[in-house]
Amino acid sequence: MDISYLWAGAALPDGMSYATYAHRGAYPLIVTALLAAAFVIVAMRPGSEAERSPLTRALVFLWVGQNVLLVVSAILRLNLYVATYLLTYWRVAAIIWMLIVAAGLVLIVVRIVTYRSNAWLISANVVALALTIYVCSLVNFANLVASYNVAHAGDSATAGQPIDLTYVAALGPQAIPALDRYLAANPRMNPGFFRRYRDTLAAGHLKDAESWRAWTFRGWRLSRYLEHAKRTQP
Repeated sequence: MDISYLWAGAALPDGMSYATYAHRGAYPLIVTALLAAAFVIVAMRPGSEAERSPLTRALVFLWVGQNVLLVVSAILRLNLYVATYLLTYWRVAAIIWMLIVAAGLVLIVVRIVTYRSNAWLISANVVALALTIYVCSLVNFANLVASYNVAHAGDSATAGQPIDLTYVAALGPQAIPALDRYLAANPRMNPGFFRRYRDTLAAGHLKDAESWRAWTFRGWRLSRYLEHAKRTQP
């Protein structure tokens, strides 16, 4: 079915949206990833006959390969979903989750090929998770989501889906640069309401930025942007 819908370009069945299709592809990843890890830990104990058995190793590789195909299909489903309905926090989280699952599958293959222990596999997954959390702490997700939605608002895939400007504004002060770009390009989209909301967000941010305890590099960059925008405002 995935080959038909994702690679052959077949239309989805009547009554099924891209949202439903994406959700059905993402949720099974939780079960299959846990099953893959459990199967390797139980069936491929270091020094056991199963670990040395070519048949068992081949079956495990086949199982992991099926999971890899499932991850790829889930990513393609999510790509169709985002291309149609744009980006949200939860959709970004789904992308990150799928990448974590893919990393876990790669680590399973490494563990089998290099005859590592189960403790190594668990530790490697913990390290991968910690690195993911650290990298995510450096990403300005509010600006990322807002900028993506504004940049792709006119794509052919979203031509019939107006951008949810209320959601973009609700992302907080970090969405102001993207909100400014959209309002400048679409002055008829109720600019009065969103302009006032934008100014309220900016005023709140600048007030919070007065305290040195609230200083962040991300906030400092936004303050510079707001000051520049105020100077260049006609």
